[in-house]
Amino acid sequence: MRRCPSMLLRSRDSNLNLHLIPPCHFSSLSPKPSLFQNPPWLELLRTSISFRDLSLGQCAHACIITSGLSSDRFFTNNLITMYAKNGYLTHARHLFDKTTDRDLVTWNSILSAYSALSTESHDTKQGLLLFREMRFSSIPSTRLTLAPVLKLCLQSGLPDTAETVHGYALKIGLDWDIFVSGALVNIYAKFGRIKNARYLFDEMPDRDVVLWNVMIKSYMQMGLEYEANLLFSELHRSRLHPDDVSMRCILGGSSDRGSVEQVRAYAIKMCLFKENSDVIVWNKMLSGFFQGGKNEDVVECFVEMKRSNVEYDNVTFIIILSAITSANDLNSGEQIHSMAIKSGLDSEISVANNLINMYAKTGGLDCMQRVFNEMKELDLVSWNTVISSYAQNGCEEKSIMLFLAMLCDGVSPDQFTLASVFRGCTAIAEGSVLGKQVHVHALKTGLLADVFVYTSLIDVYAKNQNVQDAESLFSDMNGYDLASCNAMIAGYVTNGENIKALSLFSSINNRGDRLNQFMLATAIKACSCLVGLEQGKQLHAHSLKLGFDSDLCISSGILDLYLKCGDTRDAYVVFGDISEPDEVAWTSMISGCVENGDDEYALLLYHQMRLSGVLPDEFTFATLIKACSCLAALEHGKQIHANAIKFDLVSDVFVGTSIIDMYAKCGCIEESYQLFTRIGVRSIASWNAMVVGFAQHGNAEEALHIFQIMRHLGVQPDGITFIGVLSACSHSGLLSEAYMYFDLMYKDYGIKPEIEHYSCLVDVLGRAGLVDEAEKLIDSMPFEASASMCGALLGACRIKGNVEIGQRVATRLLHLEPLDPSAYVLLSNIYAAANRWDDVADARKMMKTRKVKKDPGYSWIEIKNKVHLFVADDRSHPEADAIYRKLDFLYFYKCP
Repeated sequence: MRRCPSMLLRSRDSNLNLHLIPPCHFSSLSPKPSLFQNPPWLELLRTSISFRDLSLGQCAHACIITSGLSSDRFFTNNLITMYAKNGYLTHARHLFDKTTDRDLVTWNSILSAYSALSTESHDTKQGLLLFREMRFSSIPSTRLTLAPVLKLCLQSGLPDTAETVHGYALKIGLDWDIFVSGALVNIYAKFGRIKNARYLFDEMPDRDVVLWNVMIKSYMQMGLEYEANLLFSELHRSRLHPDDVSMRCILGGSSDRGSVEQVRAYAIKMCLFKENSDVIVWNKMLSGFFQGGKNEDVVECFVEMKRSNVEYDNVTFIIILSAITSANDLNSGEQIHSMAIKSGLDSEISVANNLINMYAKTGGLDCMQRVFNEMKELDLVSWNTVISSYAQNGCEEKSIMLFLAMLCDGVSPDQFTLASVFRGCTAIAEGSVLGKQVHVHALKTGLLADVFVYTSLIDVYAKNQNVQDAESLFSDMNGYDLASCNAMIAGYVTNGENIKALSLFSSINNRGDRLNQFMLATAIKACSCLVGLEQGKQLHAHSLKLGFDSDLCISSGILDLYLKCGDTRDAYVVFGDISEPDEVAWTSMISGCVENGDDEYALLLYHQMRLSGVLPDEFTFATLIKACSCLAALEHGKQIHANAIKFDLVSDVFVGTSIIDMYAKCGCIEESYQLFTRIGVRSIASWNAMVVGFAQHGNAEEALHIFQIMRHLGVQPDGITFIGVLSACSHSGLLSEAYMYFDLMYKDYGIKPEIEHYSCLVDVLGRAGLVDEAEKLIDSMPFEASASMCGALLGACRIKGNVEIGQRVATRLLHLEPLDPSAYVLLSNIYAAANRWDDVADARKMMKTRKVKKDPGYSWIEIKNKVHLFVADDRSHPEADAIYRKLDFLYFYKCP
């Protein structure tokens, strides 16, 4: 049973909560001595072995050491197994070497570790040397000893070593063991010593079908088809029966038609088909492979069938097309289509329907439509397949047009037809109106009684923002099923009715109905929209209880929930528990880190994402570039820019705009402008990035020039554009231009000024020394002044020495931000400039009384892709002493 991240963290942090980790029983653990009565860390060790969790295993190892039991053979054996299971062969060998009291389990554990983890010839050699050492000890070998040793022999590529082990097995009487003998047969066959393998095979008293298959496959791989066929015949005559693997072995590389005939004969005997019904036998084999999920074997068997000049029938094409559809192989499907045309079976309605389905599922919609148009006879399956295919592939209007054509042809729809049409109605503008018309048709034909149709209709109304009709249908149902509940909850979330969605989910859960993954994922999405952390944790616990936590959709939803709620700690744990994160999970995690201010970890995650083989998309790159902008990490930004070029995503408007903004914020305004000029399609965000970038660098003339180009090209500016324009005027003291653009914003473009625009205007007035006008502007605003606006005006009052206005502005600022140290400092400086030292003392006393401290100054520098942060009076840096000595040197020798 899995638990919430917070519970797991508590169990790792405190020995008192170790009972939260579930007890498990694993065959890899040696028997526990009676001396120990369930020590708490024994479960840690067991869990580590089962789930391959190294951190838990190391915790258990530490507990064993502190308990004084590190020399105990029982725990040593299991620690060796634990490190081996977690891939740490060196640690396992170190423990083994320290152990003096070794038993059979100790030797078997270390030999198994070498056989499982040997990746180099040196490791394989060491494993074989250990076996040699064991032979000279007093410990007897068993079948469990020889199994890993024989695997090491195979890995070593040394057949002579295998022969030596074979001789040892003879000596101790284990040559008769089916596992040992089977492994030896496999080794001799792999080394090309087919005679030795066959001799050992013939001498074995008991042989299972697996061993027969190994021998047959070995003959086939060496080109000894005649011997393979003889052995297959012998298997056929034995008390054992060939299985699918046997047939695949004999068919796989055979150029002899006789081997195929043998398999056919066996199939006839076992399946009781008529002896001359060749195509039926082949169809049976094809069907067996397909039902077993072996699509490649279906194709291989079909090729053999064609090579044997067997005449196919419509069943043959239905099976092979089904296999190709499952494999999503459009090219092979086109080849089979050509063969069907050549054989004249493409006109069979069953074959044509499967061709339509194959093209629909593999993305060949044009070919699907062509097959549909060429069909001489259409049945309901034909219509349903095409209608549903268009609805599922984003061609909703085509699916609805085909539905109307179907009605005109006099074909009566069934519940599957209406469900596909309703799905199309959810994605088009007129979907609500059309949905009502189909609703009436369903009432007339009696199809509305079908739960599938009823649920689809609820989905139509909900997704077309007609929640009331959806609720009415839902409440009229005699009994709710999970599908209708899913549709209603999803409809609530789509329309922003997240509280109703959670309420319905809660009532279904309280009713005792078993929930499914889709419903739980939708409820988690509702919590994310509400930023409901506590409810989200309850749903997370529920997903663990139901065993849904391994579902990637649910895991991604929980991850998004924690990140939106700012709970990055639990988000990291959830992400770590996802065995194979997909592109969505990686991007969600990276985006969440950036949104929560953990930009450095976002960059680290990107490197891990690349190592895992998951390819980033445009949204990933846009988010990463934003992280570089926040960190002012230019080198990282350049690397990600290069990666975006490599993946051909730099032309994406979002990625391109983010790169422009990143270079501007990292101080490279020229590079930013060069990129801007090379962008093919510029969005308003691209123009804004350039205007704001120039404004932030004090290049007012360039910023205003970009704005004029925008106007000349007819690009409609937005509020952010004018923030950049007014900011440029502010930084350059262009008072009259600022007023002109402020008026232009509303008069020409109808953009209502927001507080950010007023802040820029207040700032430009303050910089011009017009603090009276700035205060009047603040008083005339339709909303309350912001803290940043008051701070800018207070700074201007300090420069102008205007104590009266400064006092009023400071009072307003302290009301908005009572713990902001800059307000106290600026007010104190204003009093000091006016020689009002008593007021200076009062300001400092007020600051001390309220326990307000000045924020320390800090700066950072990036060297070799690492960001170094320097904070005033901070000594946490590992080279703090050297840094301060260098500063003292600079002050003493360089400062005047």
